[in-house]
Amino acid sequence: MITAPITAISTMTMVMLIVLAVLVVALIVVTIWGNRQQKKSEEAQKKLVEAAQPVTMLVIDKKRMKISEANLPKVVIDNVPKMMRRSKVPIVKAKVGPQIRSFMCDASIFDSIPVKKEIKAMVGGIYITSVKGIHGGSLNQVEKKSFWQRMKSRVTGR
Repeated sequence: MITAPITAISTMTMVMLIVLAVLVVALIVVTIWGNRQQKKSEEAQKKLVEAAQPVTMLVIDKKRMKISEANLPKVVIDNVPKMMRRSKVPIVKAKVGPQIRSFMCDASIFDSIPVKKEIKAMVGGIYITSVKGIHGGSLNQVEKKSFWQRMKSRVTGR
């Protein structure tokens, strides 16, 4: 019986097999980690929705700004990861009762919040999860045009 020696596999083939094995292991680890992070995120979102209360507020201003510049409580700023402190988040400054407070807002509803109007919002802590108009109607979702849509409308004159 003749057996091929291990050295019959070229060095390049051996390196490629090792690299492939490392990539497969890395893919499996990232998939498992991503699933765990997604479950944590869903749990946190569920808790946030459960803790939300309806609040009537007069929106004074809304901006996307860094958390450190947003005039949020020190406890909130300390709990944010250092990498996220530099990113811009949607911030709404509103008058709730006699106080003027800063709220963080869900990015999906940020564009639909009207400025200088009274709204009824579901607020969990300092986080606005949903918004309704106070006097009857629903809030209009403003569709933002892309750069090319704006240029096309300028050229056609519409």
